[in-house]
Amino acid sequence: MKKLIIASTSTLHGGNYMEYLKPALAEHFKDRTSVLFIPYARPGGISHDDYTNRVADFFAGLDITVKGAHEFEDPAEAVANAEALFTGGGNTFLLVTQLYKTGVMTALKDAIDKGTPYLGSSAGSNICGLTMQTTNDMPIIYPPSFKTLGAVNFNLNPHYLDPQSGSTHMGETRETRIKEFHQFNTQPVLGLREGSWLEVSDNTVLLKGNLPARLFRQGKEPEELDAGSDLSGLR
Repeated sequence: MKKLIIASTSTLHGGNYMEYLKPALAEHFKDRTSVLFIPYARPGGISHDDYTNRVADFFAGLDITVKGAHEFEDPAEAVANAEALFTGGGNTFLLVTQLYKTGVMTALKDAIDKGTPYLGSSAGSNICGLTMQTTNDMPIIYPPSFKTLGAVNFNLNPHYLDPQSGSTHMGETRETRIKEFHQFNTQPVLGLREGSWLEVSDNTVLLKGNLPARLFRQGKEPEELDAGSDLSGLR
């Protein structure tokens, strides 16, 4: 039975790290005393240790200990044996490359399928979709495959941004880029705005938070989905 929280971001403007998700995470990880953190996305190029320490500081407030996957000789085995899992944000290309290199991609999928509670934010949420191809990140390294966990039957675009009224920016919007994706790919794409997340329980997928999400489907106009929407049948 799958049990996931797939969050657009770890930190809201003006808030502390993971603060807005704390009530949901207290419930999500109840009865768990430890979390295995996967730090491979390395936001801003920070070290695995520094990233893990940041996460550990937050989870200490939930009486949960944290160890990083990089601390184990066999990180795939550590994932298989973990009580709970968290993959943080950063660069999705780097994250996916490391997940394949270490064998963690397969171990993660197996752990999620057997019901190990999983949290993803940003890049860690991108990998929950069918592929990583709707990430916003620069391709700083080339992964062996764009295929990811497929924990949900669509793709994700965390940090989704709407066009700003009156803006003079002439570059592509997120909507433009997703429509480009749909010239060659058929799977739906969910744009998750900051402060929104998906709660996955077995085959049920619910949109949580206070904001709507924007759904893109090939050949159709984008659709706004209100908080509380059930996306279980989306594919």
